[in-house]
Amino acid sequence: MNGKELLLKALAGEDTSRPAWLPFVGCHGGFLINKTATEYLQSADLLVEGLKKAKELYRPDGLPVMFDLQIEAEILGCRLHWADEVPPAVISHPLAEGQKIADLPEIDETKGRFPIVVQALETLKTEIGDDTALYGLICGPFTLALHLLGNDIFLDMYDDEDAVAEVINYCAEICIKSADIYLKHGADVIAVVDPMTSQISPDHFEQFVTPAMNKVYDHIREQGGISAIFVCGDVTRNLEVMTQTTADSICVDEQIDMTHLRELCVAQGKSFGGNIKLTSVLLLGDENDAKMEVLDIMEKSGTKGFILAPGCDLPYAVPPENLQAVAEMVHDEYVRETARTLTAKETDSFDDIELPDYKASDAVLIDVITLDSTSCAPCQYMMEAVQKAVASAHPVCSVSEHKIKERRGIGMMVKLGVKNLPTICINGEVRFASIIPDQKTLVGAIEEAAGK
Repeated sequence: MNGKELLLKALAGEDTSRPAWLPFVGCHGGFLINKTATEYLQSADLLVEGLKKAKELYRPDGLPVMFDLQIEAEILGCRLHWADEVPPAVISHPLAEGQKIADLPEIDETKGRFPIVVQALETLKTEIGDDTALYGLICGPFTLALHLLGNDIFLDMYDDEDAVAEVINYCAEICIKSADIYLKHGADVIAVVDPMTSQISPDHFEQFVTPAMNKVYDHIREQGGISAIFVCGDVTRNLEVMTQTTADSICVDEQIDMTHLRELCVAQGKSFGGNIKLTSVLLLGDENDAKMEVLDIMEKSGTKGFILAPGCDLPYAVPPENLQAVAEMVHDEYVRETARTLTAKETDSFDDIELPDYKASDAVLIDVITLDSTSCAPCQYMMEAVQKAVASAHPVCSVSEHKIKERRGIGMMVKLGVKNLPTICINGEVRFASIIPDQKTLVGAIEEAAGK
C-alpha cells in the first residue's frame, strides 16, 4: 500500500498501519527552493518545484496544491497585499464598498490565479499523483463572505440576517465552482478551509454556515470527490456542529483537544486530522520537540481514521529537519519507540520579557496576541477590528501585536495568561479570547478601561 492509498483509507475512517501524514506545505514550499511567498504563489513551475522538494524531504502521503485562501477573493475584486514570507492578505471588501453581488465577476478556471493552480495540479498529478494524494484547498463560505463584507458581518448577523445569509449562500456557490475546478483536473480531496468560523457561536454556525457548507460537501460527494472541513483557531465551542456537517473529515489546529475530537468524529463516522503546533514546536523547536509532540498526538488519536498534520499552513521558514523528524516518526516504528525515552527541555520562563506598567500609562494599552495577522485570517480581522475601534474611541490608545511565531510573542502570551488565539488584552487583562467583538462592545471595553 503506497502513501496515497493509506491516506485515502484513513479518510474513509479505516484502521491504518501507521498515521497518514499530510504536511500543509503552502508558502513553505517557496522557502525550500529559495523563493519568496510572492514569487512562489504566482508561479505554477515554482509550485511544482517546491512541492516535489517537500515530497523528497518529508515523505508525505498527501500535499496541498496551493495553500492560499485569497484565490477566490482576488477574482471577486478584493485587493491583496503581498509579502515575502506569508500568503497575501485581503485589504479591501467589495460588498462593503457599495458593490452588489450581481456586480461581482464570474469565477472560472481562466480567472485570477486559477490557471496557475490548474497547470501545477496537472503536472503534479502526472509526476507524483500515483502515490501522493493531492488536496485542493478552497476558501470556505463564511471566510469568503467576510473577505467580501469585512468585519461588519459580525454585527449584520444580528441586524440583517437575510442579507448575511444571501452572501454566504452566494459564497457557497463560489466554493462549488472552485471545487469543480480542482476535481476536474485530478484533485483527490477538497478541503474547505474556513478559519473565520472559529469566531462565531454554535447557533450562528448552524444558522449561517452549516447549510452553506453542506451544499458544498454534498456537491463534492455527488461528483465522486472526498471532502474535509479545516478550521484554524480555537473552534472548541463549534466542534460538535462541525462534526455534524456532511463533510467526510474534520481537520483542526493546535488549540483543540484531539481526544475530544476523536470521540466526536467516531460518533459521527468521520475521519479527523491535526494538530502539530506550528510555532513553539515546528518553527521554534527542534527535532526532539517535534518527535515528542507527534508521539503525544498519535497516542491521543489512535490508528482509525486519523491523519497527522500541522495545525495550519506551515510557517515559511520552518526548519526542514523538524518536519523530517515528523516523517521519521510516521514511517519508522523504532523511532517512535525511542521517542518515548526523550525528555522535555526545561520550560522557558521568559524572565527577560517584562509587561508594561499598565497602571502608570496615560494611554489605554491594547495587546493583541496573534499567530500573525499577515497570514492568519482571524488574526487579521481581529487587528482590523481593534484599529477601527481605537480610531473611534475617545481615550488615547496604544496597540501592540504580539506574534507567537516569535519568542517574544510567546513570552507575552505566557505573561498575560492568554490561552487562545487570537486574543485582545486591554490594560493587561484578557478581554476577548478567540472572538472578534462588534465595534460597540470593543469601543465600550476600551472606554471602560480608560475610566478605571
